[in-house]
Amino acid sequence: MPRPKKAPKLRSGKKTTNTKAQYAALCYRKTGRKFEVLLITSRGTGRWILPKGWPMIGKTPEETAAQEAWEEAGVVGTPKDKCVGLYGYTKFEDSEKAFACTALVYPLKVKKLEDKFPEKGQRKRGWFSPKKASKRVAEPELARLLRNFDPRGL
Repeated sequence: MPRPKKAPKLRSGKKTTNTKAQYAALCYRKTGRKFEVLLITSRGTGRWILPKGWPMIGKTPEETAAQEAWEEAGVVGTPKDKCVGLYGYTKFEDSEKAFACTALVYPLKVKKLEDKFPEKGQRKRGWFSPKKASKRVAEPELARLLRNFDPRGL
């Protein structure tokens, strides 16, 4: 699998605006005695990321994370209502506009992956050990969270 790509840089003089929150799903499954986590590629740069999205009216944070996991990766599963961490990143809309985001991460135990889902063909999916997943992502805080992830304590 390829190394993570770097996010595009803004043209000089451009600044990010206020921080915005998103909810991310840390999708996992048990394989024998070990666990694997699911990463997907971003649509723009092809970097490895977690499924995530903006808050949704009428949904809890973990329900929002599960909805995004379905739309972006075809994940069907059970989200936990406990946030296991957060990480910051810059969301780029284009080379002129970007803003700071904080993703709150909710574990989601995967029951199955559907073959048909809204963003199929726009992203790749990959299962990795937490340690290998931590080496694929670009954000240091997310890498640390993945490296230390153990769903047995949930």
